[in-house]
Amino acid sequence: MNNDGSSLSSLLALAAFFAVTSLFAVGGANSAIPEIHRYAVDVQHWLSARQFADSFALAQLTPGPNLIIVTLIGYHVAGIAGAVVATLAMCTPTSVLAFVVGRASERLKGAAWHVPVTLGLTAASATVIASVADYNWVAAAITLATACVALFMRVHPLWAFAAAALIGALGLI
Repeated sequence: MNNDGSSLSSLLALAAFFAVTSLFAVGGANSAIPEIHRYAVDVQHWLSARQFADSFALAQLTPGPNLIIVTLIGYHVAGIAGAVVATLAMCTPTSVLAFVVGRASERLKGAAWHVPVTLGLTAASATVIASVADYNWVAAAITLATACVALFMRVHPLWAFAAAALIGALGLI
């Protein structure tokens, strides 16, 4: 937890950042990972790059929405109050906007522009996580192999988890 604890300034910083970020997270929280990483690690120094990667991995492993990373960052910064503030700030603006836009969505049905934008933002998220997680040549090779398998082969993703678990159990990474 940050030295500020759950001070008002920390809570306000969490609320302001995640409220604005939520409005630009087209495709979900994962599409905003590069910006969340930049702000939490490089600007605010709330977490180290390794802590961010670990938080991202934990958020991906837990059941439920991918935005759990926001909750973990909020908790790291200001405890339970920070977790609640960060989560509400990430969810509330987009929920309100989705409600408003949803009421008028029939006019926009079938728009093709949103798919490439979402794919691009998700690819940027994967690049940020890979650049932090690939701390040696074995990790980089595993990331590259996993990406190639995912792109070019029809293999169930659980096989990638099994292979990674085996590599970890053998102590290769």
